Amino acid sequence: MHIIKLNATDSTNSYLRALSTRNTLADYTIVTAKHQTNGRGQRGTNWESESDKNLIFSVFKNVSFLDFQDNFFISMVTSLALIKTLQQFLIPKLSIKWPNDILSENKKVCGILIENTIKQNAFGGTIIGIGLNVNQTQFNGLPNASSLQLITGTHLNSDELLLNIVSNLRFYFKLLKTNQKTLLKETYEGYLFRKNKPSTFKSLDGNLFTGYIQGVTNSGNIQILLEDEIIAEFELKEITLLY
Repeated sequence: MHIIKLNATDSTNSYLRALSTRNTLADYTIVTAKHQTNGRGQRGTNWESESDKNLIFSVFKNVSFLDFQDNFFISMVTSLALIKTLQQFLIPKLSIKWPNDILSENKKVCGILIENTIKQNAFGGTIIGIGLNVNQTQFNGLPNASSLQLITGTHLNSDELLLNIVSNLRFYFKLLKTNQKTLLKETYEGYLFRKNKPSTFKSLDGNLFTGYIQGVTNSGNIQILLEDEIIAEFELKEITLLY
């Protein structure tokens, strides 16, 4: 495991991707930064983080063994590695808000951004960006955000968290490489936020509807039981789950 530590960068994902175009990266090459000037999240959002209070890093993983249609298993593996790590640090009431926001007590503590390298409809590598709220205590304008320190009342060591996350990534990627997809999918679905509970969703055109989350497909579409007893599938950009 090779770790590159930066004081500041625009985005650890961008830095690692640029590095991968110039060099052949070893598995679990990691870039961490105390501060990001242009951190990115899902759906084109920005990831806001106070300097040197949180864990911000990206990791390169060779996923050439994975079929292209099973790309969402990368997200499942990463989510489960984070859940397991946070359990080891006694963070309570953990869940995964589809597709891969990590929640504790219904508050977001971690975001994930995955960017894959695809050549001729096959995977090469993936860059997994992780932003974990560790010791930040103020989240102005973000009522659904929290941190490990706010939850536990304890100042936590980001380096220790990083090593545990990478260890758990290795564990779950090993399960994926040995084709334990059913186990991974069932475990991931078991942590889904609001699974089997009446939930409100907003469509692209702004309409609200209710349904019950049932699970996900291998490609990452969410499966929702609607009022007419039909299970519908939606892609990430098609709907938003409201708190």
